[in-house]
Amino acid sequence: MPHRGRLNVLSNVVRKPNESIFSEFGGTAEPSDEGSGDVKYHLGMNFERPTPSGKRVQLSLVANPSHLEAEDPVVLGKTRALLHYNGDEEQSQSAMGVLLHGDAAFAAQGVVYETMGMAALPAYQTGGTIHIVVNNQIGFTTDPRFARSTPYCSDIAKFVDAPIFHVNGDDVEAVNYVCQLAADWRGQFKKDVVIDMICYRKQGHNETDQPSFTQPLMYKRIAEKKPALEKYTNKLLEAKTFTSDDIDEHKKWVWGMLEDSFSRSKDYQPTAKEWLTSAWNGFKSPKELATEVLPHEPTAVDPETLKHVGQIVGNAPEEFNVHRNLKRILNNRTKMVQEGKGIDMSTAEALAFGSLCLEGHHVRVSGQDVERGTFSQRHAVLHDQESESTYTPLKHVGKEQGSFVISNSSLSEYGVLGFEYGYSLSSPSALVMWEAQFGDFANNAQCIIDQFIASGEVKWLQRSGLVMNLPHGYDGQGPEHSSGRMERFLQLCNEDPRIFPSPEKLERQHQDCNMQIAYCTTPANSFHILRRQMNRQFRKPLISFFSKSLLRHPLARSNLEDFTGDSHFQWIIPDPLHEGNGDFKLQPKEEIKRVILCTGQVFATLFKHRQANNITDTAITRIEQLNPFPWAQLKENLDSYPNAETIVWCQEEPLNAGAWSFTQPRIETLLNNTEHHDRKHVMYAGRNPSASVATGLKSTHMKEEQDFLDMAWSVKQDKLKGE
Repeated sequence: MPHRGRLNVLSNVVRKPNESIFSEFGGTAEPSDEGSGDVKYHLGMNFERPTPSGKRVQLSLVANPSHLEAEDPVVLGKTRALLHYNGDEEQSQSAMGVLLHGDAAFAAQGVVYETMGMAALPAYQTGGTIHIVVNNQIGFTTDPRFARSTPYCSDIAKFVDAPIFHVNGDDVEAVNYVCQLAADWRGQFKKDVVIDMICYRKQGHNETDQPSFTQPLMYKRIAEKKPALEKYTNKLLEAKTFTSDDIDEHKKWVWGMLEDSFSRSKDYQPTAKEWLTSAWNGFKSPKELATEVLPHEPTAVDPETLKHVGQIVGNAPEEFNVHRNLKRILNNRTKMVQEGKGIDMSTAEALAFGSLCLEGHHVRVSGQDVERGTFSQRHAVLHDQESESTYTPLKHVGKEQGSFVISNSSLSEYGVLGFEYGYSLSSPSALVMWEAQFGDFANNAQCIIDQFIASGEVKWLQRSGLVMNLPHGYDGQGPEHSSGRMERFLQLCNEDPRIFPSPEKLERQHQDCNMQIAYCTTPANSFHILRRQMNRQFRKPLISFFSKSLLRHPLARSNLEDFTGDSHFQWIIPDPLHEGNGDFKLQPKEEIKRVILCTGQVFATLFKHRQANNITDTAITRIEQLNPFPWAQLKENLDSYPNAETIVWCQEEPLNAGAWSFTQPRIETLLNNTEHHDRKHVMYAGRNPSASVATGLKSTHMKEEQDFLDMAWSVKQDKLKGE
């Protein structure tokens, strides 16, 4: 819900202690747990409330930002998750979403349409949502004639054939009747329903606003109106339902209760428990997370389990007619795992999903075209060529497995990412992944990224292990299909680049970060990072960039031993060619003169160039995880090259994009703490600054690539620190 009426709902519906609300207005109390907090109009609340029938109902008011309607898909995602865990996705009787809207926002915000558009989609429907529009006939200072092009603010709901009930907000019993009718409709037909409650805003937009500047006549009328409470008590007196004494006594009791709460508010200490909108039973609390060092559990899996999953994902039932071209791909997957060699990215992902399901975890993958994969790489759902029936191998890895759900979404980013974020809040036992069709399109959901994923935990103690999977990489496909805007995600990270972390800080890097950013170049690393999301006692969002060209690249292959035994996620990958590769072998580490640091698919470009030009005195180190930054691992790696004269950061993105602005200050700080390179600077090699993400001309793309390759080997340490 938005801000209007939120304190009323917090107090009277979800029963937040009134002294807590008063103390927040007094500004005297601080939350006793970690968290920067948020204004009182944004905080959520959980409450188990008894009903007149004697049943108890769990109420959850979801925390929200001031970005109006942004929480709509979050609420529905959380509702869908509850239905899933209750085994009630078909009947939808155990959980229900109620969305409160303002009239101006409901008519104007695109996310309303995106969210309502999921109402009947198999993997997203929640059995109908009740929408209550608090129609104040104004949006801050804007009249309806400037705020919408339709007669009613609720007309948007006609596109899903939702019934719309218009009701006078001053008629208490009519409002009550319509709300009951809406609940009955939703219960009977499992469809969305809208209540357009036409009322007015008594005061200005906020405590300091003067509405008469812009709506003088409206506010003259409002000043003359009797409050709804007075109108209703007069009606009750006329009907002789109550006496004046009854009403006065009740008012006295309410005022007394509020006065008592106000006096107690001065010493009130709120707890995080009040506003944790998703309490995870048996999981470490945010306070424990802030004080304890929690271990990472192993992510490796025994070979037999992987071979079993490999057998499943590469096969369909005998009577199922798989496309002939796909048969070869599937057979190769099974063969890779059985032989233990050359496992590619897509197979590694399937092994991660399958092994997690076998451990009882629920896995949900969502996004545009995810069933097949944008680049025809996943093929998680097979289609019978004769009947168009479907078969999902990962649903059949074991009898006691956790459920595996993969579904193509509507062509929406904002709504669907919000939905999946909401889904991830409900339980820590699910791996929830949203994948962009191309990373470039994720910025349609920038609001969800900024307001929820990056900051939800610190503002609202709202924990999430959501994975965002973003295709990224410069392949000459132009400015719309090259970049997941890595720089924007890195800018949102809360790590201090100016100080080399203490040993204590290094131990708890993942616990203290607000989100993880990775760009894996090996199938094994992508396998381990997905499993790591579940194999620890806390949850953090993961932004995982993946290269389109590495999906099938011979350099991006792993062997079975990289998934088993003591194998684990590698924060950095040192140069593999110190051991030699056929005719090509690097010089010993003591004779390396240049170290090139990079992340992602540019490694393959650098690798190919080095081999083609027989350059043996340059080592290439890959940073697989950018945040939390691999301080200790990279320091050890750089000190293993004691005589390196030049340290270079190479990227394929322009100077004003990619990871450079994030890595440069960190590498500088890190170099100050090395044994052999404390006076060196890190040098840049990459594309020049550009307003556009990438060129659309293949020839220009190739020239730019050659230029930054030349730069990577020609740029020199011009002067040392202090010179």
